[in-house]
Formats: sequence, C-alpha cells, structure tokens
Amino acid sequence: MGREPDGTLITLLDENGEEKEFEHLASLEYEGSTYVALIPAFQKPEELVESDGNLVILKIESDDKGEDILVTVDDDDEFYTVSKKFEKMLENEYEIIDDEDETNDVE
Repeated sequence: MGREPDGTLITLLDENGEEKEFEHLASLEYEGSTYVALIPAFQKPEELVESDGNLVILKIESDDKGEDILVTVDDDDEFYTVSKKFEKMLENEYEIIDDEDETNDVE
C-alpha cells in the first residue's frame, strides 16, 4: 500500500497575501534540517485536475521566539538535492515527472 497524505492541513500565505491550504505529504531530515513536501489541498475534484501537481518543498526553521516556521529553500543546490531526495522517497507511490526530463513534443 502506498503512502497517503497524512491529512495534516497547513494554511500558508502566498506572495499576494492570500491564504492557500496544503496537505502534508512527507518530511525528511537532511544535514541537520527538516524539510516538508506539501501538495495543494482541493475542495473540488475538478480543482485537482486543473492543478499543475507540483510539490511545495519548504524547510522548517525557528523564528526569534523559538517557534517553528516554514521557509522557502533559497539555495538552488540545497533545493535540488532535497527535491531529488523527496522524489526518490516518493517515486514508488506517486507518478513523479521531472521537469528536466519533459519534452515539448505534442502528439
């Protein structure tokens, strides 16, 4: 049986200040840091069909008060490495399409 999203919903603010809801898919530890993979949470099946299906990968850090916060991974090498680790972790349970491997051919 494949890994299912754990049902934990997380609300994040996008770049426009709008709330977006995501479901926690997986977490992993890498070089002393914790990363999470999230997928958009949809209320209607047609929203899922229309989505791009991209994972959102964020890093857990502590703020000034010691509270856990989710931050973007700004370092390209770090993001690439963590993305590949998530792909490897999830490849047997989900269809993973690597943007680097896609072609623009249309049949």
